[in-house]
Amino acid sequence: MTRPAFLFCILLTLSTAAYSQHRAASLTPFERDTNQTATYEQIIRWYRQLDQQYDQAKLIEIGKTDSGKPLHLFLLAADKQFSSRPERVTLLINNGIHPGEPEGIDACMMLARDLLKANKLPKNVLVAIVPVYNVGGSLNRSVSRVNQNGPESYGFRGNARNLNLNRDFIKAEAQNTRAFQTMFQALKPQVFIDNHTSDGADYQHVLTYFATQKDKLHPLVSGYMVRSFQPALDKQLMNKGFPPAPYVNHAGDTPETGLIGYNDSPRYSTGYAALFNCFGFTLETHMWKPFPARVRASYVFDEEVLHLCDREFQTILANQKRADEAIRQQTIFPLSYKLDRSKTDSITFLGYAAAYKPSEVSGLKRLYYDRTKPFTKRVPYWNTFAVDVQVDKPRAYVIPQGWAEVIDELKRNGVKFRVLSKDTMMTVRAYYITDLKTPQRPYEGHYPHTGVKVRTESQSIQFYKGDYLIQTDQSANRYIVETLEPQGVDSFFAWNFFDSILDQKEYFSDYIFEDTAAELLKKSPELQKQLAEKRASDKAFAENADAQLDFIYRQTPYYEKTHNRYPVYRLN
Repeated sequence: MTRPAFLFCILLTLSTAAYSQHRAASLTPFERDTNQTATYEQIIRWYRQLDQQYDQAKLIEIGKTDSGKPLHLFLLAADKQFSSRPERVTLLINNGIHPGEPEGIDACMMLARDLLKANKLPKNVLVAIVPVYNVGGSLNRSVSRVNQNGPESYGFRGNARNLNLNRDFIKAEAQNTRAFQTMFQALKPQVFIDNHTSDGADYQHVLTYFATQKDKLHPLVSGYMVRSFQPALDKQLMNKGFPPAPYVNHAGDTPETGLIGYNDSPRYSTGYAALFNCFGFTLETHMWKPFPARVRASYVFDEEVLHLCDREFQTILANQKRADEAIRQQTIFPLSYKLDRSKTDSITFLGYAAAYKPSEVSGLKRLYYDRTKPFTKRVPYWNTFAVDVQVDKPRAYVIPQGWAEVIDELKRNGVKFRVLSKDTMMTVRAYYITDLKTPQRPYEGHYPHTGVKVRTESQSIQFYKGDYLIQTDQSANRYIVETLEPQGVDSFFAWNFFDSILDQKEYFSDYIFEDTAAELLKKSPELQKQLAEKRASDKAFAENADAQLDFIYRQTPYYEKTHNRYPVYRLN
C-alpha cells in the first residue's frame, strides 16, 4: 500500500470513528437499548446538551424538589422568545410524575431533539417540557412495578418524602409541587399533557387517555375540546397506528361491562389545570405492551397534540380568554360532582376475551384474558357528571393573617388580595362545621374530610390590620372558591389545613356546672323545652347525664364561639 493510500485509510477510519461517536451521542439511552429508560443524570445532561447546541432551546431551573435537586423546565420556541405571550399557545408536557411510568421521559427527549434538528418548531406554540418531575422517585430506581413489561429498571412512584405527587396539587406539601405551581402560573398554559402508564385489565390498545372531565371545564373550553380537538386528535392517532380508547376505568370486573369517565378532582394535575381554564390529557400507555411500543405511542400522542395546538392556536387562545372573563362574572360554583348513570354513550373497544379458571396459587377461581381471542365491540361509556354540591360565590372572602400557610398557597397560585390597613369590624357570614367523615387510616399523610355539612350564621367579627380580603372578581375564581369553601372535594379544609378549629379548647367541670345548669333551666323555659324534646327523641341522651349537661352548656355564653367555626368568612 502506498503512503497516500495508507494515510487515506487512517483518515477514513478516524472519520468513521468520529461519525460513530457523534451518532451515538445524538441517540438517547432508549435508542441505544430499547429496554432502557434514561436515568436522572442522563436526562438532564441530554437537555443541557440541546440547550447548548440550539438557540431555540432553553433549559432552566424552576425551583427545588424534595430530593434537594432542582426541578428543570425545557423550553422550545421557534422565535427564541421563551416566555408565554398572548398570541401563541403554551403547551405544557409533564413527565415522570410517577417515574416507574417512564415512557414520556424518553419520548420527549427524542421529540425535542427531532423538532430542533429538523428545524420544525411550530411558530404558534411555546413548548414547555418538564423532563422529569418526581426527581426523588427517578433517583430511586428499582423494579417495583411487577405488572409492567419493561424497561429493565426505572424510578419509584413515591417522591423523596414518599408522596404521590399526583395527589398533591392542592395541599402542595412537596417542594416539587410548589415549584410546579409557580411555573404554571408564570406560563399560564392553554393545553397540558401528563404522561403515564396504566395498570389493570388487558386489552389490545397500546394507548388510552382521559381528557379533563368535560362537565367540570368551562363550556367555552369544554365544548371545543370535546367536539373539535379530541375528534381530530383521535383521527390522527388512528392514522398513526394507535387506535385510542378512554382510560380503562371499568364498571364491572372487565372492560366489556363498560367504561366510566375519570373524575379528575383538583388534587390531580389535569384537575388542577382545569381550575385555570387549561384543558389537559392524562396519557396512559398499557403497561403490558412492549416498552418500545409504549414509548412510540407517547411520542406520537405528544407530537399530534402539538400539531393541533399549532393549527388551532387562535381558537384555543380565544376560548381561554373568554372563559377567564366569564369566570370573573360567574356567580354559582360547583364544589363536587357525581356520575350520572342515566346518560350512557358507547365507544369502540379493542379487547381480549375474559374468562375464569382455577388459580395455581390458591386453587380458587381467577380472572385471565385470552390473547388468542381478540374482539372489537361497542361497550357502554358513562362520562357525564352532574353537580352534587354547589355554592353562591360571595363578594369576597376574609381570612385572618394567622392562617399564613393558606395565604401562601393562594399567593403562589396567582390569587390577588387586599390587605386590611387598619383594624375593622365586619358583618360576615360564618360557617360552622356540623358534620364530616374522616378515615381511620391516613391517605397521602392526611386524614381527608368528606361528607362535610355546614350551617351559617351572620356575625360581627373583629378583623385586624394585616388580615386578608380576597375579592371574587378574578380569573382565578375557581381555584379560590374550590379551595376555600369547606365542602369542596379538595378544599383546604378537606386536606386538614383548618383542623385546629375542630378542637374544643374550654370545658366545664360537671360537679360545678350542675348548679349553674339548674339555674339556667329555671330562668329559661325555652331551654327547658329544648332539653325535654331532646330527651324524648333520644333514649341514649336521656340516660346520659354528661350529655345533658353538655347540651345546656352549648346554649350558654360560656361555650366558645370559635369551636367548629370555619375561619374563612364570606362577605356578601
